[in-house]
Amino acid sequence: MKKVSVVTVNFNQPAVTEDLLLSIEKTNSYANIEIIVVDNASKVNPVPEWSEKYPAVKLIRSDKNLGFAGGNNLGIKEATGDYLFLVNNDTEFTPGLINKLVEILDNNVDAGMISPMIKYYSDKQLIQYAGYTAMNYYTCRNNCIGLKQSDTGQFNHITGPTAYCHGAAMMIRKEAIDKAGLMNENFFLYYEEVDWAEQIIRAGYKAWVCTDALIYHKESVSVGKKSRLKEYFMNRNRILFIRRNAPFFKMLIFYVYFLLLVVPRNVIAYIKTKNYNFIPMLFKAVWWNFSNSKNSNNLGYPINTIA
Repeated sequence: MKKVSVVTVNFNQPAVTEDLLLSIEKTNSYANIEIIVVDNASKVNPVPEWSEKYPAVKLIRSDKNLGFAGGNNLGIKEATGDYLFLVNNDTEFTPGLINKLVEILDNNVDAGMISPMIKYYSDKQLIQYAGYTAMNYYTCRNNCIGLKQSDTGQFNHITGPTAYCHGAAMMIRKEAIDKAGLMNENFFLYYEEVDWAEQIIRAGYKAWVCTDALIYHKESVSVGKKSRLKEYFMNRNRILFIRRNAPFFKMLIFYVYFLLLVVPRNVIAYIKTKNYNFIPMLFKAVWWNFSNSKNSNNLGYPINTIA
């Protein structure tokens, strides 16, 4: 039986993380697992209390907010499993989740990573993810299959390759990580899992989805549905992803598209919705990509101000 390391990152949401741990305890029937929780420099350190409350859980405290990628990388470095199951702390497990994903990785050596079907926790019949389409490098856009569709069985029993796994829940072979490397931490938030999937695929593996496995997602608990932080990193990292992964000609076309169409459209949308403070974040995101290398560790955002 392969060992599975469940890794999750907490940031100022201890109750949410505890709900996840409770859901694992209630639903999991896979015997050979370890659970790793990384606290990403929360204002109030929950680790001392958790040490007593969850003695079987491996707890890691970072004194610096390392973002989604950096926080998960800390957990990955401490993991001892053959498979690593990275899950958002705002997810909740369902029965047989780990078993189903492990079975597929056990029987398909080309599958380097796999995600289950993801549904919204607030409406358990509403699908968030049943796979991804391929990325259009000209626009840096792709589609999340099944997004916001009511589940009528249209995606039942789908198991096989997809373009990308979903960052909220993805199980990865340790050997695939050894070959492809860790997540790139200069993304901090957003696009890092898509970039990572690109690296894993280039290392000779495929991304898979299994819709018979299910997890629920509360979505955007830590960052919020709209924020200056989110607008900055969504725009910055959209450009950065193309810089790191697209062929040169397609990257040039993307720049023209983004600067002449996306920037004006977003500015107009911000004005219409009176989100005027998003406008400087957009230009800051664009400028970062012109003033920093694609491998720069300068985030261009005062992370210590994130509450």
